[in-house]
Amino acid sequence: MFRQMEDAGLTDIHIGLDAATGMRAIVAIHSTARGPAIGGCRFIHYANEDEALTDVIRLARGMSYKAALADLPHGGGKAVLMRPDRPFDRTALMQAFGRFVDTLGGRYITAVDSGSEVSDMDVIARETRWVSCTSAGGDPSPYTAIGVFSGIQAFVRVGLGRPSLDGMRVALQGLGHVGMALAQKFHDAGAHLVVSDLDQSRLDAAAQQFNARIVAPQEIYSVPCDLFCPCGLGAILNEKTIPQLRCKIVAGCANNQLASDDDGERLRERGIFYAPDYIINSGGLIQVAMKHAGASEHAILDKIQGVGSTLERLLEDAIRLDLPIEKLADRLAEQRLHARQTSRHHAA
Repeated sequence: MFRQMEDAGLTDIHIGLDAATGMRAIVAIHSTARGPAIGGCRFIHYANEDEALTDVIRLARGMSYKAALADLPHGGGKAVLMRPDRPFDRTALMQAFGRFVDTLGGRYITAVDSGSEVSDMDVIARETRWVSCTSAGGDPSPYTAIGVFSGIQAFVRVGLGRPSLDGMRVALQGLGHVGMALAQKFHDAGAHLVVSDLDQSRLDAAAQQFNARIVAPQEIYSVPCDLFCPCGLGAILNEKTIPQLRCKIVAGCANNQLASDDDGERLRERGIFYAPDYIINSGGLIQVAMKHAGASEHAILDKIQGVGSTLERLLEDAIRLDLPIEKLADRLAEQRLHARQTSRHHAA
């Protein structure tokens, strides 16, 4: 565990157990240099505790980078709440998790993630104020989609030299909340869609509403297209899938798209422009953080539109320096985290 923490640069891990409700949770905090750590609570099945620990450690650093590159006054953290194998009382479980979060005294602010819902955040809010994405704040998914689309537009302008997505071919992997919202935006922009998902009802909806062509999940990688948009699981860009890609841009909302550090270089060697996920999908985090701080809707939307500008500058630098864009993004995030740590040290 300590080796994993050191490799990821984490500062602390907190483990919570409530036998009465079956609550087993882990909160990983990567950094609080810029402010309280913020990140969602993943509520899914895990095969064992080691799998849950690996997942939460991997995700926490991405949240720090996401907050730093969005210039938010937050560090990064993540929670995993292991979904019980036996029958459970969801309300009681979420209340127990809320009490666990409250013991951290504001070092970590939780929010929705895979498997958790806005209604869960409402329950958690009964036990702690260190929670966002309640019904008062709303679902962050539409805001994530706004930021992703802004980033894609920037990549199309800089990487392809095209003024719009009109007539472009898009392969969209995953039709969840954000994926479906993006499908609508692609359709409205005049793009031609090919989609894959494990849920047939979502596929049918995309075919009917957006005239999308449906392919099997394993076929989506090899679809000839201008843009491959991953909006499902992580680690989908790897040594097996990258050679199959027939696109010019990879940009989507899925977290941790690269299976390893080498995969960004593999994309670059193939001449594929890649939008780092922790930048392009930061719209949801921006909404969560700014809503928690009481910002106006206008201020939130204005900030999210800046996702495109950030990616535009990074892509221009990556092309000019002939470097993988994620290396430049990592470097910038680390600089911002280090600068805040240094300033706090001097202030002390």
